[in-house]
Amino acid sequence: MRINETDGVSASSKHLVFAYYVTGHGFGHATRVVEVVRNLISAGHDVHVVTGAPDFVFTSEIQSPRLFIRKVLLDCGAVQADALTVDRLASLEKYSETAVAPRKSILKDEVEWLNSIKADLVVSDVVPVACRAAADAGIRSVCVTNFSWDFIYAEYVMAAGHHHRSIVWQIAEDYSHCEFLIRLPGYCPMPAFRDVIDVPLVVRRLHKSRKEVRKELGIEDDVKLLILNFGGQPAGWKLKEEYLPSGWKCLVCGASDSQLPPNFIKLPKDAYTPDFMAASDCMLGKIGYGTVSEALAYKLPFVFVRRDYFNEEPFLRNMLEFYQGGVEMIRRDLLTGHWKPYLERAISLKPCYEGGINGGEVAAHILQETAIGKNYASDKLSGARRLRDAIIFGYELQRVPGRDVSIPEWYQTAEDELGLSASRSPPCTPEGDSTVKLSTEDFEILHGDCQGLPDTMSFLKSLVELDIIKDSDRTPEKRQMRERKAAAGLFNWEEEIFVARAPGRLDVMGGIADYSGSLVLQMPIREACHVALQKISPSKQRLWKHALARHNDKGQGPMPVLQIVSYGSELSNRGPTFDMDLSDFMDEGKPMSYEKAKKYFDTNPSQKWAAYVAGTILVLMTELGVRFEDSISMLVSSAVPEGKGVSSSASVEVASMSAIAAAHGLNIHPRDLALLCQKVENHIVGAPCGVMDQMASACGEANKLLAMVCQPAELLGVVEIPSHIRFWGIDSGIRHSVGGADYGSVRAGAFMGRKMIKSTASGMLPQSLPSSNGINNIEPEVDGVELLEAEASLDYLCNLSPHRFEALYAKNIPESIVGEEFSKNYGDHNDPVTVIDPKRTYFVRAPVCHPIYENFRVKAFKALLTAAASDDQLTSLGELLYQCHYSYSACGLGSDGTDRLVQLVQEIQHSKVSKSKDGTLFGAKITGGGSGGTICVIGRNSLRSSEQVLEIQQRYKDATGYLPLIIEGSSPGAGKFGHLRIRRRSVSLKSNQ
Repeated sequence: MRINETDGVSASSKHLVFAYYVTGHGFGHATRVVEVVRNLISAGHDVHVVTGAPDFVFTSEIQSPRLFIRKVLLDCGAVQADALTVDRLASLEKYSETAVAPRKSILKDEVEWLNSIKADLVVSDVVPVACRAAADAGIRSVCVTNFSWDFIYAEYVMAAGHHHRSIVWQIAEDYSHCEFLIRLPGYCPMPAFRDVIDVPLVVRRLHKSRKEVRKELGIEDDVKLLILNFGGQPAGWKLKEEYLPSGWKCLVCGASDSQLPPNFIKLPKDAYTPDFMAASDCMLGKIGYGTVSEALAYKLPFVFVRRDYFNEEPFLRNMLEFYQGGVEMIRRDLLTGHWKPYLERAISLKPCYEGGINGGEVAAHILQETAIGKNYASDKLSGARRLRDAIIFGYELQRVPGRDVSIPEWYQTAEDELGLSASRSPPCTPEGDSTVKLSTEDFEILHGDCQGLPDTMSFLKSLVELDIIKDSDRTPEKRQMRERKAAAGLFNWEEEIFVARAPGRLDVMGGIADYSGSLVLQMPIREACHVALQKISPSKQRLWKHALARHNDKGQGPMPVLQIVSYGSELSNRGPTFDMDLSDFMDEGKPMSYEKAKKYFDTNPSQKWAAYVAGTILVLMTELGVRFEDSISMLVSSAVPEGKGVSSSASVEVASMSAIAAAHGLNIHPRDLALLCQKVENHIVGAPCGVMDQMASACGEANKLLAMVCQPAELLGVVEIPSHIRFWGIDSGIRHSVGGADYGSVRAGAFMGRKMIKSTASGMLPQSLPSSNGINNIEPEVDGVELLEAEASLDYLCNLSPHRFEALYAKNIPESIVGEEFSKNYGDHNDPVTVIDPKRTYFVRAPVCHPIYENFRVKAFKALLTAAASDDQLTSLGELLYQCHYSYSACGLGSDGTDRLVQLVQEIQHSKVSKSKDGTLFGAKITGGGSGGTICVIGRNSLRSSEQVLEIQQRYKDATGYLPLIIEGSSPGAGKFGHLRIRRRSVSLKSNQ
C-alpha cells in the first residue's frame, strides 16, 4: 500500500497516547521522529518519546507540554570506531550487553511503563524489543523506518561474530509482533514485517530562508557554501585552508574544539541543520537517512564518502544518485584534502527529486487512525504491499521472487549490488551467435585464441560497448551507470589491450587439508574472471578527474598510475573503482613490505577489494624484481559467484597477474604464478588460504580434475573424469568467507597439533636409543627410529599415516587448548599466516584428524576413479565425499544450509524410487573453506541425475526461500587459455588510411 498525500492530520475527537521508541544509533532516527511527533502533537495527542538522544533534538523543534521525553536506551545500533567505520563485532557485543542480557527485566519494566501511561499505540523506529513489549502489554505496535536491525546485524554475524547468531533471530522475532511497517523511501529488505505501507520522505521543515541564513553568517551570494556533515569528524583528521577551492567557505557540523582555518565556520552543536543545508550549495558527508532525505528535498548536491559495514547505505546511495543528487568521494581524497574536483562536479548537478516530502504528516495520520482502531493490515499478500524476503539461517538475506510490482528502480539497483537478487552471471553465448561475430569484427586479435568460450566472447562485446558509450555519450543502464561510466573512460582505444581469463574451481576432494600437505582434486568450473589490461605511457593515459587533480596539486608531470574498475564490486557495499600512484608501492627505494601494503589497503574497507588485483603488482615487484614504469589500466569482470566457496578471489588474482605478466612480457609458469598469487592472498589481503585454489585456477584443464600434493605445490597432472561420472556444485545461499574466524582457528589448531606430534615424537626418541650403561630399554627396529625421527621433524600433517597417528599420537592430542597454555608449553605453532590469540580456546583434535584422514580419502578417491565402472565404484566414491563432509562439521566448519543440501542428496539416494531405478546420486560434501558456500555432488552422468539435482534445488527453495545456484560444466585454467592481445579494428583501419 502506498499513501502519498493527506490533507493534514486532523484533530481526533479522542485524545490518544503514543509511546514512541527511538533506536540508539546516531541522531538521524531521532531527527525524523521529531517530524512525526510534531504532527501527532499538533493533532492534540500526547507522545512519550523513549530515547537516548539529547533533549535539544526534540525541544528545539517542539515546545509543548504534550511532549514527554524518557531517557532510556534499549538498543545500541552500530558501534562506530569513527565517523566512517563500524566495528561489527563490537556492535554485536554491545547489543548483547544492552538488549540481550537484561532482556527479561527490560520487558518487565516496559510492560509496566506502557500500562502506567495507558498507551494507545506503540511506535518504534526501530527498537526491536519495543514490539515485543507492546505485544506482552496487549497494545498494538507499528514500526516506522527504512531499515531493520536484523538486516544490518545478519552481515555482522556472518563476518565477525558467529557466536552471536541468535541475536538476528531474536530481533526478527521481536519485529514480527509489529502489526505493520510504515516504510520510508530508501528502504532495505525487511523480512520480519508482514504488511507494509509506503509513505513519502520524512523531512524536517525549514525555519529560515537561504537568504536569512547567509545574512546571519555574513556570507555573500557569490560565495560557494559547503556544509560538512559527518556527525563527528573522522579520527585524527585536521581541516586545512587549502582543502577548499578559492571562493568557497565551509560550515562544519559537530566540529571539535580545535581551531578551524579561516574559511571554515563552526556551527553550534544544537544548530538546526536543515536551515544551513538549504542555504548551502552542496554538502560533504556520510550517507544516512536524514542527510539523504533532506538533500533530496532541498535539491542539495551531496558529495558522500562511504561508511564501512553498514548495509543501509547502498539503498540510500542509489536513491540519491537516481535523482542525480550524489557524487562519491574516495576516502583518501577526503582525508588528504583533494576536494576540488568533487565539489566542482557536485555544483554542476541538477538534482531532480519531485516526490513528496510530507512523510511525517502522512505517517502521523496513519498512526492516529491505527490508534483509533483502523486496521491497515491485510490477511492476503498482494502486489507491492510487501517484499517477500527471507532470512537464510540468520546469515544472509535473500529476496524471494514473488508477485511484487512497482518496485522502485533505486531499490532494484541496490538489491543487485548487495547480491540479494538472483545470480547475475553473464549469459553464455552459443557458438555462431551474433556476439561472436560482433567481437571478432570489432577487435583484431593480434595474439591468442578465444577457444570458442562464450563468456570470453561476451566480455569482448562488453569492451566494444564501452567504446560506443564513450563515442556517443550514450548513458548506460542506471544499475550499471557508475562502473560503466568509469570503465568507458579507462582505456585509450588507440593502444593494445591484453585480456586474461581464470576460472573458479569446485573442490571435489582435499579442501582445507591443502595447508597440511594433502593430495587434492580440483575441477575448474565454467564461470571465470576476465581482466582487460592496458600498459600505457603516463602521458597517454586517460586519468579520472580526481586522479588528475591529485597530480596537478603535487605539481608533478605525468607519473605511472594504476586505475582499476571492477564490475559487480558494489556487492557488500564496495566502491567500483580504485586508483593509486604506482610510486606508492615504493618505500625508500624498495618495494614496500607486505605488512605495510596490507595496512595500506585496510585503511579503506570499501576499496579493500583492490588488494586482490593491485597486490599482484607488489608481489611481482618483490619476488621477481619487476619495475613498472608505465601506467596500468585494468577492467575486472568476474562471473565466479562471490562467497560461495568456489574460489572467486583466486580467479581474480590469477587473471590479474596473468594479464600483467602478458602485458609486460613476463613468462611465468602457471604453477609459479599460482604460488605468487597465494602470497597476495596470504600476506596482502590477509586471508590464511592454502594454495589449491590458485593452482586449480592457473593450472586446471577443462573437464578434468587437477591432482596436486600441496607440499607446497607438487603437480601430479590431471585425472580424467570417467564418462559415466559427473560433478555438480549446489550453492547453499550462506555466504562463505575464507577470511572468517572459524577457518583461521581451525588452521591454527591443525598447526598446533602438528607441533604437539613433533614434540611427542622427539620425546620418544631417547627411549629408542641405548642408555648410558649400554643396555637398550626398548629395542626398536632401525626403521622405527627413522620413522620417529621423520615425525619429530614433520613438515606436513598429511605425511603422517592414519595408523601411525592412532598408534602413537592420537591419545596425546587434546580436544582443545587455550592459546596461552599452548604457547607456554610448545612455543610457536610455526604457521606463517595465522597468529595465536592467548585468550582464545582452539579446537585441536578434529583439525588434526581431518587432514590426516582426508589425505587417505583423496588417495582412495583418485584410485577409485580409474576402477571399472560399477555401482560399487560410485557408492564408494560417494561415501568418501560424505566422510569428508562430516569431518568438516567435526572441525566446526559446517553450516545449516550445506548440511540440509547433503541431507537432501542422501534422501534422494536412499529413496525407494532411486533404489528401484538404479540410483543416480551417490554422495555430497561441503567444499573449500567451509562455513557455508557450495556442496559438491557426485552422480551418474545422466539426464535422471540432472533432474534429481533440480529437484534438490526446488526442495531447498521450498524449505528456505532461497533458490540455490547450480554450478555445472568446466573450462580451461589460465595457463591453458593463455592471453589475448587485441586492438580495436576500426582504430587500426583509420590509422592505416
